[in-house]
Amino acid sequence: MGDASASPATPVRVQSLTRRFGDFTAVDAVSFEVAAGEIFGFLGPNGAGKTTTIKMLTGLLSPSEGEGWVAGHDIRTERPAIRRRIGYMSQKFSLYPDLTVDENITLFGGLYGVVGERFDARRRWILEMAELEGDTGRVTGELPLGFKQRLALGTAVIHEPPILFLDEPTSGVDPVARRRFWDLIDGFAASGRTIFVSTHYMEEAEYCHRLALMNRGRLIALDTPRALRHSEAGANASGAPGSLPSLEDVFIALVQREGGAVVG
Repeated sequence: MGDASASPATPVRVQSLTRRFGDFTAVDAVSFEVAAGEIFGFLGPNGAGKTTTIKMLTGLLSPSEGEGWVAGHDIRTERPAIRRRIGYMSQKFSLYPDLTVDENITLFGGLYGVVGERFDARRRWILEMAELEGDTGRVTGELPLGFKQRLALGTAVIHEPPILFLDEPTSGVDPVARRRFWDLIDGFAASGRTIFVSTHYMEEAEYCHRLALMNRGRLIALDTPRALRHSEAGANASGAPGSLPSLEDVFIALVQREGGAVVG
């Protein structure tokens, strides 16, 4: 049974979530909530704790301390139920490079129990979305990175999950392919899906409805991109009148204010 306090209107909720590896604390008492239909950005440099948090939320790691609910299910005790309700796209695109495009789609359809006419419809949608209608027999490892990215996104949502976790999905992808990917994400959110996306690209952060800024395993700020920039402009009286700092400036200033250094 999921926790009653984790309502459908709050697809993701964590309280004091912590993960340790021996003496090293990768995620340190993180708390936040994500609303339905929200694009929630997890922003920070490599090593900030983003991937470890996502692995706890998707049932791949157990928390050392704290609590969390995804789709109303407890991340400590209801992992199988969570996996049925989410899509997950990792940094490495979650594809099998030695299989063809069609074989990857068929494999993920079987894993998620998508069969018959529903599978046929979802397969057509994935091929059209990824622009791979004429490449179904092509080995996936031979595809350009942008096409792999869209195919991986398609297989992650073949079962039409209400919550989608994307762990640095555009790493290494060119700016044009990155923008096209984000157009797809916008469409998913507009249809009511909840998107939890980690990134270290500051320009991508502007596409998110809200941002959680991470450094050294700690949550150092949480707000809309615009509110974060306005807040930093108010804190920095030396800035030019009417100007707003970039999100990169905001992030660096927040880290330095805490007396730390950006890890990257």
